[in-house]
Amino acid sequence: MVTKDQRRRQLAREKFERQQNRRVDHQRKSRRRNAGIAAVVVVALAGAGGAWAAGAFDGSSKKKDDAAGASSTPSASGSAAAAPTAAADPCKKPAAGNPGTASWKSKPKMAIDKGAKYTFTLDTTCGAMPIALDAAKAPETVNSFKFLADQGFFDHTRCHRLTTAGIYVLQCGDPTASGSGGPGYSLPDENLTAFGKADATGAVTYPAGTVAMANSGPNTGGSQFFLVYKDSPLQPNYTPFGTLSADGLKVLNKIAGAGENSGGQGDGAPNATVVINKATVGKS
Repeated sequence: MVTKDQRRRQLAREKFERQQNRRVDHQRKSRRRNAGIAAVVVVALAGAGGAWAAGAFDGSSKKKDDAAGASSTPSASGSAAAAPTAAADPCKKPAAGNPGTASWKSKPKMAIDKGAKYTFTLDTTCGAMPIALDAAKAPETVNSFKFLADQGFFDHTRCHRLTTAGIYVLQCGDPTASGSGGPGYSLPDENLTAFGKADATGAVTYPAGTVAMANSGPNTGGSQFFLVYKDSPLQPNYTPFGTLSADGLKVLNKIAGAGENSGGQGDGAPNATVVINKATVGKS
C-alpha cells in the first residue's frame, strides 16, 4: 500500500517530469531556431561572395540537466541564475574570469585508469569541495569529467539551482547558468543500481554527499551534476559517480543554509554566490 508520504513524493516526481517535458520542447525549438539563423547567415555570406562555416555552441547540448525527480528535482531547466541576495550570502567574491564557450561533437576517448582513484575538487567561492570519483562503476562519466576539468570547462561557472523541498540538491556544471548548457555531447547512464531496490513509488534514496549526473532523459548526461546535501528520494535515473568529503559536505550545507530565491517554492537560484573558481580532477 502506498503511504501518504510516498504519494506526496510521487506527485512531486510527476511534476518534475512535466517540467522536463516543457524544457525538452523548449530546447528542441531553440535548436531549430538556431539552425535557421545559421542557414540565413551562410546564405548571406555566400551572396557576398564568401563561404563560411561555423559550429555554433548548442546550449542544450542534447541533454543535461535535470537531476532528479522529487518535489522540483534538479532539472537543468527551470531555475536559472537569478541575482543572489547579498545579505544572505555566506560566500566570497568570485575570482576574475568568465565561463568558457567550448563544445565538442563527441565524448572524449577513454583515457582514465578504471582501477585508479580520482578526486574531483571544486574550488568554490564558498570553500573547497573534494569529491571522490567512482571510476570503476562510472568510467564514462569520470573520464568525461576529467577531460572537461582539464579543459577548464567548469572554471568560473555558477551553480545555478538549489532545491530545498522534497529533494535537497545543489545543481552545477552549466557554463550558461541557465539550466540548458553542456559540452555538446551525451553520456550513457551508469551505476543506476547503486542504491538498491526502489520503493512502491519507484524511488530510491540518494544519500547526503552523493554527486550524480543531471539529465533530461535516458543517456542524456552532459556536464551538469547535482550534489545532495540531505537524503533525497529520487527515481534511479541519475548516474551517481562521486561522493563528497566530510569537509565538502559542510560547505554544501553552508550553501543550502543560505536558501534559494524562489519566494517559498523550494526551487530556485541559491542565495549564496556559488561559483566554481577552479575545478580539477587528479589521481588520489
